[in-house]
Amino acid sequence: MDDAGKKTQVSGNSEAEERLPLTRLIQARRDKVKQVTSRGLSPYPYKFEQTHQVSDLLKDFDRISESETVVRVAGRLMAIRKMGKVFFADLRDATEKIQIYIRKNDVGDEAFELFNLLDLGDIIGCEGKLFVTRTGERSIHADSFELLTKSLHPLPDKHSGLTDKEQRYRRRYADLIANPEVRQTFVARTEIVQTVRDFLNAAGFLEVETPILQPLYGGGNAKPFRTHHEKLGMEMYLRIADELYLKRLIVGGFEKVWEYCKDFRNEGLDRLHNPEFSMLELYWAYADYRDVAKLTEDLIRHTVRELHGTDRITYQGNDIDIGSPFRWISMVDSVKEATGVDFSELSFEQALAEAKKLGLDDEGLINRGKVIEAVWEAKVEHSLIQPTFIVDHPVEISPLAKKHRDDERYTERFELYIAGLEMANAFSELNDPVDQLERFLDQGKALAAGDEEAQPLDDDFITALAYGMPPTGGLGVGIDRLVMLLTDQHSIRDVIFFPQMKEIGEDIVPVSKILKQITDEEKGSSTTS
Repeated sequence: MDDAGKKTQVSGNSEAEERLPLTRLIQARRDKVKQVTSRGLSPYPYKFEQTHQVSDLLKDFDRISESETVVRVAGRLMAIRKMGKVFFADLRDATEKIQIYIRKNDVGDEAFELFNLLDLGDIIGCEGKLFVTRTGERSIHADSFELLTKSLHPLPDKHSGLTDKEQRYRRRYADLIANPEVRQTFVARTEIVQTVRDFLNAAGFLEVETPILQPLYGGGNAKPFRTHHEKLGMEMYLRIADELYLKRLIVGGFEKVWEYCKDFRNEGLDRLHNPEFSMLELYWAYADYRDVAKLTEDLIRHTVRELHGTDRITYQGNDIDIGSPFRWISMVDSVKEATGVDFSELSFEQALAEAKKLGLDDEGLINRGKVIEAVWEAKVEHSLIQPTFIVDHPVEISPLAKKHRDDERYTERFELYIAGLEMANAFSELNDPVDQLERFLDQGKALAAGDEEAQPLDDDFITALAYGMPPTGGLGVGIDRLVMLLTDQHSIRDVIFFPQMKEIGEDIVPVSKILKQITDEEKGSSTTS
């Protein structure tokens, strides 16, 4: 039993096959389906009983092989090598890859001929015992096998794999088959979310659910997705944030609430933005933004340690120290550090003039807060590699945050930046209904002036605040960006299974059309005969 040192015939996706048109490849596999059914077998049976996953076999290989335990595993064929009356094949399940050895004398003539009809990508189940080949390859000596799914579409090119980014995102299922290491990013994502959940539950926060479909959007500055409820005859919106509903729960008497949520913003696509994204939002009664900052720092540090076992991580070549205290600096002070300009005492007109000197366009800079924010985004944001709380944002850009207790031109708000990524946003929450109403009215003016990201007046939320909301600290954490950071992924699309994509061009023939053409021809041929 040897799998090396001999010239082999490769079955499945040969180099010649890779040059054939997709229609011919699918047709060839469809013909094999008919050959399978002609033998009285189903190419798509209902079930297969497994005894092990491949990773378990490899982990405990010596004991299982010495005991001659019969194992049953299932997975996808990733390589097939024929040597006379023997097949060697690589089978991959959800956990790992293992070689299977199929000999004609063991499985019989009929089954051996059936294996000749198999292609790369087919899913099979096999039964047998573990052994090691003469070249040291841990393998399964199969006594029998069963075709579980006949794959009609060829796998990506065996040399280059699925390397085109657009195709990887658009056909994530093929990406996961061709690039199994991608799975680890998404396994890590689940571990990160579970770690966050466990941390907050242990801290006494109650996980809740609030509406995704809302009669009025709010809780952030963003353009919403609009829809229509036919029966109610109402315009509706997909939520842009959970904030206003979670605050209603604080009004109702809950003191610590949080939600793992999907939010939707009708905005452009880039490496940091997807129209559908995941957030953690929490609200903590009787706390302020400094309490929330400590909680945030503890949460991030705990999650990094649980995932990596260390306080130091690398993101896109940058060494990040999560273990040291996170820096705390105001927005205007960080701008002064970067530009030498102190905006703290400048009027709107003076601030705008300084921004122009720094090379900024004045479009959209309608107030002092907007100017400071724009300068900060252009001159500071990209430089924040080590964990940094940017605090005390201008009141004009923070319509839901409390005014700073020492300077009413600013708010008690922070944004956490790590590796140039905005990871979190938090406030000492505004709980004065009159102040909140004035902020909403100011936002309404901006909305009327054409600012599509301004927030409309939410009368019911003002009513809730009128009942009384205790002092509260609130926090939003971008889960997708946290996963990017902890898995060292450059784009948000690399941590979302199915990111939003542009429509496929008309020049690409869909597989459904090819299959319909083939099956229509089969039906016509059957009718003729």
